Formats: sequence, C-alpha cells, structure tokens
Amino acid sequence: MANTIALVGGDTLLGREIREVFNESSLGRQLKLVAGEEEETGKVVAIDGGLSIVSELKEDDLEDAEVVILASGAEASKKALAMRPNGRLVIDLTGVAEDEPDSRLRAPLVEDLDPEWLADQSEFNGPAVVAHPAAVAIALLLRRLHRAFGVASSVIQVFEPASERGKPGVDELQAQTVSLLSFQEMPKKIFDSQLSFNMLAALGDDAASPLHVIEERIERHLATLLNSEDPAPMPSLRLVQSPVFHGYSASVWVSFEEAPSAQEIEETLSEAGIDVRGAGLEPPNNAGIAGQSGISVGAIAADRNNSSAVWMWLVADNLRLTAENAARLAMEVL
Repeated sequence: MANTIALVGGDTLLGREIREVFNESSLGRQLKLVAGEEEETGKVVAIDGGLSIVSELKEDDLEDAEVVILASGAEASKKALAMRPNGRLVIDLTGVAEDEPDSRLRAPLVEDLDPEWLADQSEFNGPAVVAHPAAVAIALLLRRLHRAFGVASSVIQVFEPASERGKPGVDELQAQTVSLLSFQEMPKKIFDSQLSFNMLAALGDDAASPLHVIEERIERHLATLLNSEDPAPMPSLRLVQSPVFHGYSASVWVSFEEAPSAQEIEETLSEAGIDVRGAGLEPPNNAGIAGQSGISVGAIAADRNNSSAVWMWLVADNLRLTAENAARLAMEVL
C-alpha cells in the first residue's frame, strides 16, 4: 500500500487518539496498526469506517511504511526505532528517540506562530520527536501573550493526568479508587504511591517515571519552543501529579512589562483562535476539554497583590495535542 503509515501501539490510549484524529482526514485510510504489546496482536479495531487487525511488531511490517509513528511503551518503541527503514520518517510520541544524535524536536502547532522558527527541513532525516503536550500548551499561551504585551516573568503549576502514563496509569488510578472505597490494598505499580483522592508533588521511589524527570523534560522542550527572535522568558515551573484521568490543567501567573486588563487578554487570545472563557462563563476544566483541539483559557484575573501581574487557568487535552502534532508531521511527507 503506497504511503502507508505504520502506527506502533495501534491500540494504546495514544494510538486510539491517533486513529481518531487521522480518521478526520485522508490519513486514516493509510494507517497500518502494529502492536506495541503482545496482548494487542491480533486485535480487531474500528478504523476509518471499517475494521483492521493489529499486526505483530516485525521488521517486515515497517519496511513498506513511509511514516512510522511510535505510540507504545518504551520497550516496543525502542525496538521499532531500531527496525526503522532508511529514509522513512519516524514520528516519536514517546521520547525514546530524544537522545538520538539526528533527532529533532517538533511541534507544528507552535511552529505555525513563527514560520521562521524552524530551520529548513529538506536535509533532515532523523526521528521527529513530538514535544511534550504540556510544553506545547504553555508555549501556545506564552508566545501569544509575549508578542502582544511583553511577558516579564511567569510561574506555572502544571497538574498532570494519569493518562500521560498510558492505559496502565489510568487503570491503576481506577483500581486505587475502587480499592479505597472497598477497604482493600491498593495497586501501586505505576505511581508507587496513593494517587486516588490525592495530589502528589513526588511519586514513590519505585515509580517508573519520577515527576522531576518529566518536569525537566517539559522544561527542555519548552525552552526550545519559546525560542524566537524575541523569546518569552522561561517560566518557573512545577509539575504535580493529579488524581484525574485525562487532560492537563495549569495555574498560570504572568507578570507583564505593562499589565493589560483581563478584557484585553481575553480579546487578544480569542483573536489568536484560543478558546477563552471570559467573565460570566464557567472556567474551562480538563473534563470539558476532552477531545477538543488546542488550548482553553479562563479565570483571568488581576493579581490583587501585584499590579503588573495576572492569574489565569489553562487546560488542554494531552492526547489530542500530541495526536494533532503527529498528523501535521505526517502530512509534511505524504
């Protein structure tokens, strides 16, 4: 099949989001689903109005693919990365290719704000690592605010959902909740701590992905995405694990060179295509943003203790942002 897109992890949470986003365009017809885990192999799933079988991860399944998307766990993604055919675009949604010397961080949704931001890609053949969704969401907000009003500094507290750990994270949060309500021992394989009905500034020592490692990754990606001729200053950032299934939320404090009013901020962000919940409207939340494109901002209010600063609330669907960036990258070569 010409211009095939091999989706490794075709039935993961992220893989399902990829399928949904790609089905909104002609890309859905080009998807070939490849198992990221053994239990995915042989599954029959709906795609582009029909049915498709998730095939086993083998080199033959990637050879004919024009694009290979990594959307599975680290082990399977590394295996697929090692199998990648020469000259094919690898879109890494997992971060396993980040240390490859020829990899490049990409976020087309942010790159659109500054067409000159990214150097010519004509000779670029390495893996395209899609930026962390929290970094994408924050960059979309800060770049627009800085261009309009001049950001002096910012402090952002990001609340991470369980779905950033894939289906295992979501399943563990659900199982912890059921166990707590039935007075049973809680599973702690993913978070190594009680997440249900709880907020965590750090995970347990045996957690697969410590929060500080993820926080540092967000900062690295954000530093790249904010880079421009007149870059917005890097924010002070803190990541907190929250007991929600899907969607990022962030409490954002921004100090400006000359503080705009809440109404001016609302108008500027709305003109930029951002979903703004202004005065009189309920602020956005992570449940309401599920399945929605872009970012949503609300609860914009002046800081009563600092005349040059403003508070606001930011939410974004983490899986959707990643899938939409992947779709844009695939369209560049197909």
